Amino acid sequence: MRATLAALLLLAACATAPPPPPPPEPPAAYPPSVRARILRIAEAEWTEWGGLTAGPGLPRPPAGAEGATDAFPRVLAYWRAVPDAEADAAVARNRALWSGQLAGGPAGAVWAEPAWSAAFISYVMRAAGVDEPEFHASAAHAFYLDAIFRTARAHPARAPFVPHDLAARAPRPGDLVCADRSRRPLASWQDREAEAGQFRPMHCDLVLRAGPGVVEAVGGNIADAVTLTRYDADPAGFLLPRPPGQPALFAVIENRLGRLPPFGGAEVLAARPSRGSRFFAFGTEEGSALSGPHPPGG
Repeated sequence: MRATLAALLLLAACATAPPPPPPPEPPAAYPPSVRARILRIAEAEWTEWGGLTAGPGLPRPPAGAEGATDAFPRVLAYWRAVPDAEADAAVARNRALWSGQLAGGPAGAVWAEPAWSAAFISYVMRAAGVDEPEFHASAAHAFYLDAIFRTARAHPARAPFVPHDLAARAPRPGDLVCADRSRRPLASWQDREAEAGQFRPMHCDLVLRAGPGVVEAVGGNIADAVTLTRYDADPAGFLLPRPPGQPALFAVIENRLGRLPPFGGAEVLAARPSRGSRFFAFGTEEGSALSGPHPPGG
């Protein structure tokens, strides 16, 4: 009897289990102008915040800029690019703080919580015209990265964003450079797939310029502002490990907007996967030399 009851309960559990999520819809192709818009918008936001720069050997930028009067509509615009309950709650909370500040309350608390760096990246993508199927706007970097990974798996030839380990790609303008802010950071973007859908503290910056020895990328909520971070790179442009105490870099997200057919060269799977990766690297007419494994000794 007990065995029969257990079997019935198991069947009932199977019958009520939620179905697997549907595969992402095929992404659309975008013209090359969208990449220029992304870079232009990101750099304009950085300039409007005062052009702060952080990085090895540089003094730490002053904090508190997000609480300034001129910052209120900027961060509000970032959050409005994220259509979810967390963004709505962030806006409601900080509108109340803003109203209280205007009425004579304490200054400096507006936009201090929650962190808005993922909202900033989402805003840049939306303002440039990148739609939800191509970039999932989110209040958390982890969740828009989950969507990027799903789309890259489901539509490898058409995915507008493709993840790479640090040794597999030297960042280019328009790419995302992502770090894990947790106590036990991910060693690779592939490690994230096993926990997809769970929150993990992360941070991603948008690359503006890259070359031998340095990668310059803009991100939100660094020193309470949109700040440019200078990352150390090797002579070939590949990112170097960050100093102890800094969030560990774990992925470069290749931006292929404007480089897919019919606007760019046909994407083809490389002959071998990226070094240490189960995900195949992609080659393009522009970047095939950099999309494969990092040359030994570089």
